[in-house]
Amino acid sequence: MGALERLGITDNRMTGNEYSENQKQTEKAFSFKWEKRETYESEAVRKNMKRWLFERYCDNDPGKLDKWLGHGPDRKIILDAGCGAGYSALLLFGDYLKFHDYFGVDISDAVYVAKKRFDEAGMPGDFLKENLQQLSIPDASVDMIFSEGVLHHTDNTAKSIKYLSGKLKKNGLFLFYVYRKKSVIREFTDDCIRNAISGMSDEDAWNAMYPLSKLGKTLGDLNLEIEIEDDIDFLGIPKGKINIQRLFYWHIFKAYYRPDFNLDEMNHINFDWYRPANCHRHTDMEVRAFCEDAKLDIEHINIQEAGITVVARKH
Repeated sequence: MGALERLGITDNRMTGNEYSENQKQTEKAFSFKWEKRETYESEAVRKNMKRWLFERYCDNDPGKLDKWLGHGPDRKIILDAGCGAGYSALLLFGDYLKFHDYFGVDISDAVYVAKKRFDEAGMPGDFLKENLQQLSIPDASVDMIFSEGVLHHTDNTAKSIKYLSGKLKKNGLFLFYVYRKKSVIREFTDDCIRNAISGMSDEDAWNAMYPLSKLGKTLGDLNLEIEIEDDIDFLGIPKGKINIQRLFYWHIFKAYYRPDFNLDEMNHINFDWYRPANCHRHTDMEVRAFCEDAKLDIEHINIQEAGITVVARKH
């Protein structure tokens, strides 16, 4: 018996969901992105993503997964809210998925890519293309919700957290990651670029990212460190030594760089950031308030410049 059957869902087709214009654009953008498997499936990309997931959710302690899931007789229902291609779930949960009932939901056609990737990995899982705020599952029906880098792409992050929290059983776990608000120039530039490509096709927007990605690579390859003598408070730039690529990345515009990634892999990450019309950024105070309103007790929070990762329990 899989997750769909346990949840009483007999039809795995999307039925009657309504979307805002921004969500329609998001659907198309992520259908396009996750089809490009060659841009995120290399060993270098997977190794880096797995490291980052364990760092943020588990404090680099794999034992936390055993505490949450284990291999006991009770099969938990794991809802991957915004599963995309199932990428993060496969990396973080791994073989634990064999002992529980995984249910991936996404607004986009990426669910079909996810199904194929799960089959290739020999992992069980059910998938449904559906709006995260109009789920066809009962309230208080799932044991864990995982939502990695998704909720900020909905129309309203706070409402999405509260709605999804209602699907959790009492004492159920909610694991999620949302973008953090950046410094002044970076916030301005990000929205400027996002608006500039909003009217393009996905293919054209992908290609429009290449000059930016190349510049990020050029800056990164310089491997140059500078020292900022004093805090520049009104721009949110702290004093201290910083790599020139990191200075641009955190405070001027996002142009991802890793020396072990190729240009298409870096372009994938930049497209992921700039393409979705909905791309909300939040402070840690806002995220804490969202959880409180959703009746979630935060057990762990990891705050980085990129974003905020939360492990919370439903009370």
